[in-house]
Amino acid sequence: MIRLKNEKEIDGIRKSCHALADLFRFVVPQVKAGMSTKEIDDLCVKFIKEIGGKPAWYKEDFPGAACISINNEVIHGIPSKKRIVKDGDIVSLDIGIDLNGYISDSTHTVMVGNVRPEIKRLVKATRESLVAGIAACRVGNRIRDISNAVNDVAFGRYGYGVVYEYCGHGVGLDVHEDPSVPNCPESGPNPRIQAGMVLAIEPMINLGTADVELAKDGWTVLTADGKWSCHEEHTVAVFKDHTEVLTACNDLPEWA
Repeated sequence: MIRLKNEKEIDGIRKSCHALADLFRFVVPQVKAGMSTKEIDDLCVKFIKEIGGKPAWYKEDFPGAACISINNEVIHGIPSKKRIVKDGDIVSLDIGIDLNGYISDSTHTVMVGNVRPEIKRLVKATRESLVAGIAACRVGNRIRDISNAVNDVAFGRYGYGVVYEYCGHGVGLDVHEDPSVPNCPESGPNPRIQAGMVLAIEPMINLGTADVELAKDGWTVLTADGKWSCHEEHTVAVFKDHTEVLTACNDLPEWA
């Protein structure tokens, strides 16, 4: 069941999302070669606790405040003292905050040091596909219009693999809500977009095949061919006359 949010609920979700945007402003400039993913996660935990929130992923028993995925890791990378960021890596930070019961969700991929041109192009394409998906998220359209917009950029324009086994979703009062928001066209439910919807739109774009596989840890999702992947995500709220990007933080150094 799709839960349409009222004005009070959207305001609570907005506050959580603005706090998450501030967290990205805090942590992204600190992601450097030589850090462990556990050190990055510790920064996130500290920030969230200081604002009186809780890591949203704890609700789903994920062992960290941030899913930190590097290179061929698509999503759900577990923070670890042994996983060290290297020069040339791309590091996706998928973070959610539970602030007074309101959930935010966003992802940014950080390019560390001397990233290869082909990987910079992948990151650029993923960000462009997110922007296109958000532009298609408006009252009167359908969820599949978001999917088509993301796919038209990532696959149609760039020829990359668009992950189909995982997708965006409703969010705000829980971590994962209806509806599902696929990143490529598929059969199945295709609800009309309505005012009051709050959605996490999150392209996961692979340099090679769209196929993925689950690592032995039971959480980390990997590309099936070992090629690299990029993940970008925003939480948006739909109103009658516009769509608001609640987690917007385009002043990040990465996006300059």
